[in-house]
Amino acid sequence: MSEQVSPTGSARDRVFAAAEKISAERNPTVSSVREAAGVSNADATRYLKAWREESAVAGSRIAATPQPLLDQAARLAGSVWADAVALAAEQHAALEARWVKEGQDKDTELAELVADLDRITSEKNAQAAALNTELMAAVTRAEDAEGRVHQAETAAVSARSDAGTLAHDLAAARARADTLQQSHDALIQRITPPTTKTPNKK
Repeated sequence: MSEQVSPTGSARDRVFAAAEKISAERNPTVSSVREAAGVSNADATRYLKAWREESAVAGSRIAATPQPLLDQAARLAGSVWADAVALAAEQHAALEARWVKEGQDKDTELAELVADLDRITSEKNAQAAALNTELMAAVTRAEDAEGRVHQAETAAVSARSDAGTLAHDLAAARARADTLQQSHDALIQRITPPTTKTPNKK
């Protein structure tokens, strides 16, 4: 089934347009043109005949064109084609160069990003190692301080025990001293004769 042409325009224009479109695939007929153009059978018959006549005249004009003119047209067409090919090649080369440049720029940017990542990773590892060293040193100092506190507590306990022992020994020594003093006084009293009173002379 033929495609419908635009419904705008005169019946002649629609028939001509339909005939041109159909002729690209096959020989246009009245029925195919009528269906495609949406015109009456009479309009399709009349305007299709007119289209064929104009097409024949145009073909005869082309056939009657002098050979030198045809050669010149062919050379012009070849020159235009060559220029178009050269322009396309130039544009392709420019586009390819731009792609290469963009690829190089992206590679450079990627390399810089990788270098920055490596640098940041290295700095992070170095900082982590330094912090770990400081932490280990702090733990060691804390353990040393804890050990010294424990030693001090032990020494304090020992000192309190020694002080208690010394106080007990001192009290015992004082008791012995008092006992000895009492024994000494008692002994002195035993060996000292009583005092004899002398009578008064008149």
